Amino acid sequence: MSNAIEVIYNHLLASLPPEQWQRWKPDLELVELALGQVVYESGGAMTHVYFPTTAIVSLLYVMENGASAEIAVVGNEGIVGVSLFMGGGSTPSRGVVQSAGQAYRLNASAMQAEFDRGGPVLHLLLRYTQALITQMAQTAVCNRHHSLDQQLCRWLLLSLDRLHGAELLMTQELISNMLGVRREGVTEAALKLQKAGLIKYSRGHITVLDRAGMEERSCECYAVVKKEYDRLLPAVLAT
Repeated sequence: MSNAIEVIYNHLLASLPPEQWQRWKPDLELVELALGQVVYESGGAMTHVYFPTTAIVSLLYVMENGASAEIAVVGNEGIVGVSLFMGGGSTPSRGVVQSAGQAYRLNASAMQAEFDRGGPVLHLLLRYTQALITQMAQTAVCNRHHSLDQQLCRWLLLSLDRLHGAELLMTQELISNMLGVRREGVTEAALKLQKAGLIKYSRGHITVLDRAGMEERSCECYAVVKKEYDRLLPAVLAT
């Protein structure tokens, strides 16, 4: 069976050339990630990287008083744990599962060994890291300059891109933690989008009814991030 069939739900793994895939295959482990599970903690040593397939992991910065805000989101387009192969070994952010599902897990030594070999995998991971940095920078700009309903549109669209289907399981508390705002603000923004016919929101279930309308309502930040991911990450095997 080819790697493209086995790992069709993670685009980075599907882009691996056959030689690299065969080296990784024995060490890859398919794991279940539960909602709210912490895959790595701020300042902690990373033992694995994760390639989400159906799960979404939120990268959060947590303040000393416990307040948090999302700096990036990772799903089936990428990898969780770039600090491991970039040489840092740890990061001040926290990785939390925002949508339950599955991921392929690879141990640190196998990841580092492949990165140190250079070649296609190194360049693929560096391009992904550049796209991730773009998302982080755009998130910071968006949180500073755009309205909460625009931020919510951006966040929902980024999540939707990493899921199969148009429904998201997202409580108000989860969204408020991700966006770093009060729950009342999330409620108000969600009601605005529902009134506009863009989403249906009920008991933690968000169904996107009009994706095109949401993209129109969203600020420029979503389009900037999506364009950069499309530009940097290959649709075919990495070279």
